[in-house]
Amino acid sequence: MWTPERITAWESDFAAHTETMNARRKHQAALEPHKRIGEKINRLDAYIGAPRPSPVMVWTPTLTKQFLDRARGHRLYAQYHLIAFRGLRRGESCGLRWSDLDLKNGVAAIRWQITQIGTDTFEGKPKSDAGEATISLDTTTVKELRAHRARQNTERLAAGATWIETGYVFTTPTGQPVNPADVTEQFEQLSMEAGLPPIRLHDLRHGAATFLLTAGYDMKVVQETLRLSSITIAADTYTSLLPQLAHQSAEDAAAIILQADQQHPRRRRPS
Repeated sequence: MWTPERITAWESDFAAHTETMNARRKHQAALEPHKRIGEKINRLDAYIGAPRPSPVMVWTPTLTKQFLDRARGHRLYAQYHLIAFRGLRRGESCGLRWSDLDLKNGVAAIRWQITQIGTDTFEGKPKSDAGEATISLDTTTVKELRAHRARQNTERLAAGATWIETGYVFTTPTGQPVNPADVTEQFEQLSMEAGLPPIRLHDLRHGAATFLLTAGYDMKVVQETLRLSSITIAADTYTSLLPQLAHQSAEDAAAIILQADQQHPRRRRPS
């Protein structure tokens, strides 16, 4: 998990990595001037390539909200919101159709996913048998999906005859399903612009699991929400986070006592 100490260390590593890569590019540009190599690395490439404590990193709830605040207003905001809140895989969110959603009752059926190999995309069934299931949607996510549908309707009118009706929830401005790689690239750009330490888009899914654990739900709920094939996988994946969550639970329990007077002010006795 990205703790303040790890963020401070990463910021130093990021600066050093950028400086090293710029020096290499400058040297290469001098050796091969005919290739017109820029002397500075693209900032997004440096951001993604800088070393981090682990290939899998998770944002805290505060950092996740910081990302969502930055992403709000982007045309794919609801997609990132859905992944962060309900733990969908990237391909599952790209393959989601309006016919899979029942916003009135707050449920979504995960039936399809769009995967990408190179520049080619393929639609198929979810990753595992456990992946094809119905999940519950919280009221905030339902609200964001309704807003997204209204935004999509506006884009449909603007596109006119160029709009292709595909039925997908998340589309290009002309109605085609979004490219998974583009969703990832935009996520990385927004994360950098928000000033956050980097994570993979898939790590938003891991974050959704940790938030369930932090809220007091057990591994069985995590397994069912993320549609993992077994509870063993859930335990093996998230047990490493439990000590940090246990520490947070201790702080939360202490806060109940320390803030008791603020929550329930003592009444003054009558004179």
